[in-house]
Amino acid sequence: MKLTVNGTDHTVDVEEDMPLLWVLRDELGITGPKYGCGIAQCGACTVHINGMAARSCVTPVSAVDGADVTTIEGLGTPEALHAVQAAWIQHQVAQCGYCQSGQIMQAAALLAELPDPSDTDIDNAMSGNLCRCGTYPRIRAAVRTAAQSLKEV
Repeated sequence: MKLTVNGTDHTVDVEEDMPLLWVLRDELGITGPKYGCGIAQCGACTVHINGMAARSCVTPVSAVDGADVTTIEGLGTPEALHAVQAAWIQHQVAQCGYCQSGQIMQAAALLAELPDPSDTDIDNAMSGNLCRCGTYPRIRAAVRTAAQSLKEV
């Protein structure tokens, strides 16, 4: 199967039903997406597939054959952070950090679809991404800041 991950083309020889998460982590060495629950309930494995947020733990690799996949590693660079990444740092969102790549990918997808979300929009979009540290107020504030930053660009 062929897929593009973070702008790089890859061909992988794996079973069609292998979860995308395992292809990313075990076959391609991309470790930003995390294994949390394995049933699409926590959001730690969130990536973008053709620009849309998706849970890679339940997405078979056959579903992304020929697709464009973006992980946290492809969202921004250390020299040019994505607005969401910069806002996460500004608001010191991360505590343990385990869920953060999924949170950031979900927030970036939200802002790509809805550039000026209300608090309710943010809460609804982010509700599938769990943070055991409870940083939800900081997550909401960071999403608001990122939205403002993206408007200014």
